[in-house]
Amino acid sequence: MRKHQSTDKTHFDLQFNVAQLLKDGVGSFRHYDLTVESIGTLDAESDMISPMSGPVKLVCTGRTIFVTGTLKATVEKSCGRCLAPFNAEVVIELEEEFFPSIDIHSGHHLPNEADVDEINLIDEQHILNLHEVVRQEFVLSGEIFRYCKADCLGLCPVCGRDRNTDPCDCQKQNIDSRWTNLLTLSNN
Repeated sequence: MRKHQSTDKTHFDLQFNVAQLLKDGVGSFRHYDLTVESIGTLDAESDMISPMSGPVKLVCTGRTIFVTGTLKATVEKSCGRCLAPFNAEVVIELEEEFFPSIDIHSGHHLPNEADVDEINLIDEQHILNLHEVVRQEFVLSGEIFRYCKADCLGLCPVCGRDRNTDPCDCQKQNIDSRWTNLLTLSNN
């Protein structure tokens, strides 16, 4: 018989003791509503400005713990064209499998799986740590927001003005004189 337990409490950390979940066996699960203030350094162009939050489900597969969930947060980024700060909501979908390093019943060390990343190991105290998985997913998901808006005009390469707010009178193209003959071919 499978034991199901739903935990509708808010969890402020990304570490979970899964000893009892592993003992409960195949199909047992826990639900958590996460609220995390910070996950550390994201990248040079991003700062998290709202707590990351969302539901997470941990399911015992018998041999592993499978984690699913959707986490959201707002980040402040710098536009890749005009360098202006802007806010973007980042949403990550978690689907990760975590492997125990200690057998829950015997206490013996389990052999390391050859293709399992270290961040997907449950430690010797049966703590499943989502921190690095979430941080990496968050950084990768935030990469889709590179510009403050799709039609951002960026900075003028000649005078450096933000062409979205302050149009300039600089020559539109400074063409290297070695390329002028090629340009006349494309105009014909």
